[in-house]
Amino acid sequence: MTTVHLVPMAQEDFEKYLAYAIPGYAQEKVRAGNWQPEEALHLAESDYNKLLPDGLSSSNNYLYNIVTEPEGLTVGMLWLAANPKDPDHNAFIYDFLIHETHRRQGYASQALQAVEEKVRALGLEKILLHVFGHNHSALALYQKMGYVITNINMAKDLTR
Repeated sequence: MTTVHLVPMAQEDFEKYLAYAIPGYAQEKVRAGNWQPEEALHLAESDYNKLLPDGLSSSNNYLYNIVTEPEGLTVGMLWLAANPKDPDHNAFIYDFLIHETHRRQGYASQALQAVEEKVRALGLEKILLHVFGHNHSALALYQKMGYVITNINMAKDLTR
């Protein structure tokens, strides 16, 4: 049976990740109605620079490739941030992706279980994450894995 493991991302993989993640994040923020298209890429770059000031070496940030075993195939990625000084003992998943050709094969569930082990090893007690409201499949996955909704933001666009 194929299983997945979280393998620390190499610099080359990190650079490839940023090349698609930053524009993708910008598009998601536009789609969600948070940002205007003309400002989105700049704002996304700014967010990533703040969150990862030292790139892959940014403290308390862990970027992983999700790799199958025994095949050694990279099927996705996961970015976890953990602040050991957080009084609430929280970790935060900033990004989680299973590449489209590998979806619906159980890899996402396995990766989320693997990240739980990483969070426990860091001495933290809770995992937080954000889901865009239009991402129904991600919301269903997280709920299946035991995550509960803690906040819901809503909007109504009166210009349409």
